[in-house]
Amino acid sequence: MKKRIIFSVINDIVFDQRINRVAGTLLQEDAEILVVGRQLRNSISCNHLPFKVKRFSMIFNKGPLMYAFFNIRLFIYLLFKRVDILLANDLDTLLANFLVSRIKNTTLIYDSHEYFTGVPEIQNRPFVRKVWQMTEGWIFPKIKHVYTVSQSIAGIYKKQYNINVEVVRNVSCKWNRSENCSRKRLGLPTDRYIVILQGAGINIDRGAEEAVLSMQYLDNTILLIIGDGDIVENLRQMVSQHRLESKIKFIEKVPHNILMNFSCAADIGITLDKDTNLNYKYSLPNKLFDYIQAGVPVLASKIDEVESIIKSYDIGDIIENHNPEHIALKLKNMFSDPDRMQLWKNNLQKAGEELCWENEQVKIIEIFRKAGL
Repeated sequence: MKKRIIFSVINDIVFDQRINRVAGTLLQEDAEILVVGRQLRNSISCNHLPFKVKRFSMIFNKGPLMYAFFNIRLFIYLLFKRVDILLANDLDTLLANFLVSRIKNTTLIYDSHEYFTGVPEIQNRPFVRKVWQMTEGWIFPKIKHVYTVSQSIAGIYKKQYNINVEVVRNVSCKWNRSENCSRKRLGLPTDRYIVILQGAGINIDRGAEEAVLSMQYLDNTILLIIGDGDIVENLRQMVSQHRLESKIKFIEKVPHNILMNFSCAADIGITLDKDTNLNYKYSLPNKLFDYIQAGVPVLASKIDEVESIIKSYDIGDIIENHNPEHIALKLKNMFSDPDRMQLWKNNLQKAGEELCWENEQVKIIEIFRKAGL
């Protein structure tokens, strides 16, 4: 009989590429997958996904009541479902999964997508942060199977809880260019440089504001912002205030296969997270690996793990600070050196062969087999 694995996630199931990749790998291992999440106002159909999905309709869509309501519903739902392995994705689904795993004596695996207690949204909210820290501190040492997105975050957990945490990076699947990457087909200009900033979490301290302002100092260039997040509306207001409408184009979040077409059409991909909090300081964002698979040179901030990859593979450049004029100068220098750009593109081919999900998924298979798959 197939082993039944239930994923729990509070993000949008369709657009969470880590969930989709892990589920795809486990389907190949002949597991039965059910992903439990929540129904958002703008959620699109999940019918195209190769696994079963259950979405909760929510009374509350943000704040403490949303997290509490989701975990109560999740606890009740999981308690009465047949399951062999529970996979909790991030701290905001862990409590319900942990309680059910203890009551039903079911194997629990925890995938920490980020250093949750270090995210900027709770840094200036000491009570909220303390609640999450207490939840993590109570449960984390009791979990046997844990993995996370970067070695730096795994090191923090090791230091805090003295347990070994596996690392499964957010690397993308191999991607081949097609005619769908044509700028004409995508409605993009063919006579201008294109810089792309993409992400499902375009939030505070990710350098998006400075990227927008840098366009004041660049000619013949368009900044393509694809995705959503807490500050996207602020970015739109900045564009209007500085009269940058002709230089910046917004596209709402799209399925990953469409997103990659836009990535391939760009000249440079940017990832400008700031090290203002531990989560960003030690992050290894999805977009970096999407840019690599798209064959697009990267301009990045001095984030430890990101900088290490860019320098070790020589696939782009690093900013020294977040001054918009400095960012613009870095972009100008990249565009004005075609030989260097070609070198980066050549190196990106090697990076794409090595940093791909087809290689990384071996770790997922090992973790789940140890857990009884």
